[in-house]
Amino acid sequence: MAVTMNDVARAAGVSLKTVSNVLNDYEFIRPATKQRVQDAIAELGYEANLTARSLRSGKTRMLGLVLSDLSAPYYAELASRLMKAASQRGYRVLVEQSDAVAEVELNALQGPFRQLTDGLLFTPLMIDADAIAARLGKKPLVMLGEHILDPRFDLVTMKNEEAAAALTAHLLAAGRRRIAVVGARPEESTGSPGLRLNGYRKALEQAGVPFDPVLIAPCEWRRDNGAAAVAGLMEKGVEFDAVFGLNDVLALGALHELLIRGVQVPDDVAVAGFDDIDEARFASPSLTTVSPGMEEIAQRSIALLLDRIEGQETAGQGVHVEAGFQLKVRESAP
Repeated sequence: MAVTMNDVARAAGVSLKTVSNVLNDYEFIRPATKQRVQDAIAELGYEANLTARSLRSGKTRMLGLVLSDLSAPYYAELASRLMKAASQRGYRVLVEQSDAVAEVELNALQGPFRQLTDGLLFTPLMIDADAIAARLGKKPLVMLGEHILDPRFDLVTMKNEEAAAALTAHLLAAGRRRIAVVGARPEESTGSPGLRLNGYRKALEQAGVPFDPVLIAPCEWRRDNGAAAVAGLMEKGVEFDAVFGLNDVLALGALHELLIRGVQVPDDVAVAGFDDIDEARFASPSLTTVSPGMEEIAQRSIALLLDRIEGQETAGQGVHVEAGFQLKVRESAP
């Protein structure tokens, strides 16, 4: 026979209401009482009926997270931090990979995934703000990233432009003047590629260094594309003394290609990236990069979403948060 809350209450010597308060993480419970209830739960093997609890409370204590590609190191590391931050507040996270498919992104806003969660952390790439607003419903949503900047939505993001300018300035201060940019999309002025290219161009302008479009190597943000982009520049005879990969995997691909071609890094060509994924520290040479405040992004986005869910944040317009960043200067571009 299944263990019930009444069994837990008798074993702990408390009321049924006290057991319910412990299970729902009610804050005004004496630590000793809470411990007795938790010990009884563990001893009896009690398992809460989450479905019944959610029906009573209207809350599942689950958050949704929609990211485009969990194989991308930045997204994988961010997802891990978000889960830890949510767990610290008594929530769990359901993850959906959209693969940058509009239909998947739309389905995450309605239907079973949305019903199972109290709020959503969302990184849309293929749908626009109006499509999101039309399907938003009553449950809170916090945007991650910079694809959609709209005052109707809460947003937590990074200082893409400012950080890219700081990294470019670091390369310029080291005497680099021909800085190739891998992964840019010259036709874009928004989104991560556009904002980081804007920062690069502003740093060049401030240093009085002319912008040369020949140094821009557009490509998708994958490691093999970073290698191919650098190979393409070299085969065209484009001269460069530094490579700025707009994310770390592009920079690591570029670094690999330079090394197998016998180019000395950083003596001949400096290499830098953006994101400070774990692998950056362990590359050989270790990768200079931007640390865009991933931990801060995770903590503040979870806090903002839970404040909305719990009614502590009631601002009518969206709250926009930009995390701080740091330059991580390492061997590839000292």
